Amino acid sequence: MATTEPAPAAPEETWFIYRGDGRPHDGLDRLPEPPPWRRFDRSGIDRRRDRALSYRADKNVVTMVNAAIYLRRPLLVTGKPGTGKSTLAYSVAYELGLEPVLYWPITSKSTLAQGLYHYDAIGRLHETSLRQAMSSTAGDEAPDIGRFIRLGPLGTALLPQPRPRVLLIDELDKSDIDLPNDLLNVFEEGGFAIPELERLPEEQSIVHVMTNDGQDRVPVERGQVRCSAFPIVIITSNGEREFPPAFLRRCIRLMIEQPGPEQLAEIVEAHLGREAREQSADLIEEFLQRRARGELATDQLLNAIYLATSGARAPQATMEELREAVLRPLDAAGS
Repeated sequence: MATTEPAPAAPEETWFIYRGDGRPHDGLDRLPEPPPWRRFDRSGIDRRRDRALSYRADKNVVTMVNAAIYLRRPLLVTGKPGTGKSTLAYSVAYELGLEPVLYWPITSKSTLAQGLYHYDAIGRLHETSLRQAMSSTAGDEAPDIGRFIRLGPLGTALLPQPRPRVLLIDELDKSDIDLPNDLLNVFEEGGFAIPELERLPEEQSIVHVMTNDGQDRVPVERGQVRCSAFPIVIITSNGEREFPPAFLRRCIRLMIEQPGPEQLAEIVEAHLGREAREQSADLIEEFLQRRARGELATDQLLNAIYLATSGARAPQATMEELREAVLRPLDAAGS
């Protein structure tokens, strides 16, 4: 008896990479290229550049960034999630041809000391003990202390150099209540001291320490670190708490508004190309209507457009389910 060949899958069914039927298959071979913001086969520098190139700043953002640069003051950026607060730092660094952004993500346990430097006293003690155990000569010199001091992102940004570094202090509103005030003196003085180096004898007045970005060790004289060009400091906040007035008056404040239809279209084109922009007018309109009812981030729109335009189209019913899931409001009130 002749066997009946299974009917070929409908073209739209090939969208399902994982089928859930327990039968092994090579579905991954059909995957289209990943979204630009989820590619990991390139160097970190390339990814930072791509973030910068896809950023679109409105006039108010440009004005406030320039004010902060002229005044040598930190820029405190607030706004809804997904409005590009963090990406702004990469845009500034790329456009001005500065070195890679120094990134300090803030948590409830972050302290000023962590941002400035870390001294691995235990590591140095262990190496000293190891040297003594392996050597029969008494009085061997202690290991170079500079190999056990690593500047943090803030400490690295404050190194003396002819051109400023861009420092991103991300989500400061998550910090302990004291951190904003602790930053004030460092911002005002443009420097700080490393007590472990201040106590060294005169013949060790210059010590080469490690930096946060893993570049060559840099000299620190008499334990003092002080900038010659104040860094471009961009501090982000999701507005989850208020900051002390003393901190606020030392910052230039910027509120990033949610992008409108034209700016969203430009963002889509920057990330996914002109063709995706032309195909996404209806999705942008739907996104704006949903955003008026609940909190949505721009990257949710980009995810929805990628799924709709990546080349592997899901069945219509599945696409509607995906759109509902991807564009689900972030706040409980809008869900």
